[in-house]
Order: sequence, then C-alpha cells, then structure tokens
Amino acid sequence: MLDLELLKTFVCVVDEGSFTRAAERVHRTQSTVSQQVRKLEDLVGHPLLLRDRTGLNIAVTEHGELLIHYARRLLTLSAEATQALSSDVDLQVLRIGMPEDFDARRMALLLAGFTRSHPQARLETFSGMSLDLRQRLDAGDIDIALIKREPDSGPAWATWPERLVWVKGAELDTASEVLPLALFPQGCLYRQRAIRLLDIAQRPWRIAFGSHSLTGIQAAVASGLGVSVLPMSAVLSEHQVCTDLPELAPTELALVSREGVLSGMQRGLVAFLRGELGVDAGGFA
Repeated sequence: MLDLELLKTFVCVVDEGSFTRAAERVHRTQSTVSQQVRKLEDLVGHPLLLRDRTGLNIAVTEHGELLIHYARRLLTLSAEATQALSSDVDLQVLRIGMPEDFDARRMALLLAGFTRSHPQARLETFSGMSLDLRQRLDAGDIDIALIKREPDSGPAWATWPERLVWVKGAELDTASEVLPLALFPQGCLYRQRAIRLLDIAQRPWRIAFGSHSLTGIQAAVASGLGVSVLPMSAVLSEHQVCTDLPELAPTELALVSREGVLSGMQRGLVAFLRGELGVDAGGFA
C-alpha cells in the first residue's frame, strides 16, 4: 500500500526541485524529507530521484516520472473524499419505482435535472410490474412510483392516458383458429385486458410465450411467437399493429406515493416530475 504522506512529500520535492525548498514548504527538516523519500523508494523497489553531490538539487528517474502521475491522482482523490465526508450536506434518499416498459433513458435525464437543483438528494430507482410497485409502496420500500392502472382508479399526484395496441410479427397470421399470445405474467394490466377482450369476443387463444421482461415480449412478438398488447411507446419497427382484434381502451399511467405525509424533498420530486412530464393533476391535494 502506498502511504499518502510519503507520496505528498515526494510530489513536493519534485515540484520544488530541491529537498531544502520542499522541507521549508512542508515544515519539516531536510533530513526528515530525505528519509521519507528513501522510505518510498524502498517501498516501490526503485530509485525515484537522482541527487547531486550537494544533495540540494534533484532529478527524477524514469520510475519517478511514472509514480508522480499516479501520486498526483491519489492525492487528488484523497482530498475529494475528505471534502465529501466533511460536507455539512445531509443526503436524503428518494426511492422511486417505475414500470418495466417506461423509457429509462428519459427518466434518467429527468432525474439528473432534479439532482442538479437538489444536490442533497440521492435517488434510488426500482423497476417492475405495476402490481409489484404498488406492493412496494404499501410496504414502505419505495416512496413514489409511476404505475400502470385502469383510468380513474384512485388518487394520484398526476395521471395521463396511455394508448394500447395489439401487435404482431410480420409473418404471423392473426386469422388462425387459436390466437397465440405473448404476454406478461399474472397481475399485468395488459394481460388482463387482452384475455378479457378475447373472451368477450369468444376468440380462442393460448399462451405461446410469457416473460417479465419488456424486451423479451418485444422480441417474441417480432419473431412471430405470438400477439401481444403493448403501449404505443413500446412498439418497435419490426412490429405490426393489428386492426382485426377487439379495440383496446386506454390505460392510465399514474404518479402515486405511499400513504402518509411526504417530506419536503419528496414533494419537491413530485412537483418536478409533474412539471417535466406535462401531466394533469390527479386526486391528491
């Protein structure tokens, strides 16, 4: 392990070009500075400085040139860590849940904007099915969540409609006697919508593929494994929108929080997301 104190002395000697001037700068005797440099040389196993006969002036060896680069970086990191740990800012953790199929890049950009204006916030995000996110909220594992749900099905800080469509691969024939489906697991709103509408229309169906992952469902549809229900935002160029299946009413994306009073920081994040996402206010006061 490299001793930061020895590295600091070594950098000082190199910068000053002299043991005498370095000793004055660090408020030590010249012999102490010289001993520290020799100790560092013993530690790394190579001479780092070449001294003239007077011992006053020095030159840096090849190994010394190599080490000085790392020494400066290590000392800078040490200073940054010390400053961060001595900061008076109290970090506040905000735990946010979001659906599996939400645009993660867009959300990351939004959250980056929030942290720039709130440097004391530390954000933790969780993704999953809306049913899982709702359970996490109720359990107190997360504070705020974007969830998919039926329209007007409870209080929310903000809501907006989400258009759904049937999608298939280019080679899949939806006129087949039994319709193959590629769906999310039990509890998924899209799955419930698909099965209920097909049953009402008395259209035979079978589960051909299942996955918790949006990318898995998207790939299954594109490869022709089955038909699925997806929001327009998740439709890929390889997908075809089906127009011969029962019409899908919009679902709702809602910004909700756990029960109880939100902290000032949590309310700040809610207000920020409402403003950035451009949604209509829901039922919370």
